[in-house]
Amino acid sequence: MQSCSVQRHRGCKCKQVRAALVLRFMGRPGHMDKRDVFYTNWDEILVGATAVVSTIGGFGNEEMMKRVNGEANVRAVNAAKEYGVPKFILISVHDYNLPPFLLSSGYFTGKRKAESEVLSKYPNSGAVLRPGFIYGKRKVNGFEIPLDNVGEPLEKFLKATENFTKPLNSLPASDLLLAPPVSVDDVAYAVINAVLDDDFFGIFTIEQIKEAAEKVRS
Repeated sequence: MQSCSVQRHRGCKCKQVRAALVLRFMGRPGHMDKRDVFYTNWDEILVGATAVVSTIGGFGNEEMMKRVNGEANVRAVNAAKEYGVPKFILISVHDYNLPPFLLSSGYFTGKRKAESEVLSKYPNSGAVLRPGFIYGKRKVNGFEIPLDNVGEPLEKFLKATENFTKPLNSLPASDLLLAPPVSVDDVAYAVINAVLDDDFFGIFTIEQIKEAAEKVRS
């Protein structure tokens, strides 16, 4: 199962955001360490925070996926609201046009449950980012996996051929291949935009994530 995290932000100047990793659901099945979202001391984390960014998510059996993708995020949203944190940003998942039996899996139902909680508790300041495949450098057990070697060329290829592939978008599950990858930098810049811009709230698609990132870059 993937490890996952919640980040917080305490004030910023201009386009600089100071973020610190404060929670992590550690990957060993059945193991919860002291920073687990279900058992953490929120007083040590949320007092004085101006935004919470949740990247909690992972794969596993049905029960685990519902718990990690759904319940863990719901717990974080409610805690942030209770402590008066004004903004909540959730990194969710692209709205794939998959068959219903796949969308009913714990992974997707958990994600949508978390989204609903964010939009309910933070109707005017909550942001849900829906990227597809996120690429960048990733380390697993000490080994670096260069996902950007796949994601970046694929993103450029799909951009160059989008006029030809658009008619295929309505086909079931077509966006598993045709949804453009998103760089981890774009996701990070979009998060910064969400933290800094009070008009940035609601659900953001892949293209909107890239547009938001570009605003920060410029």
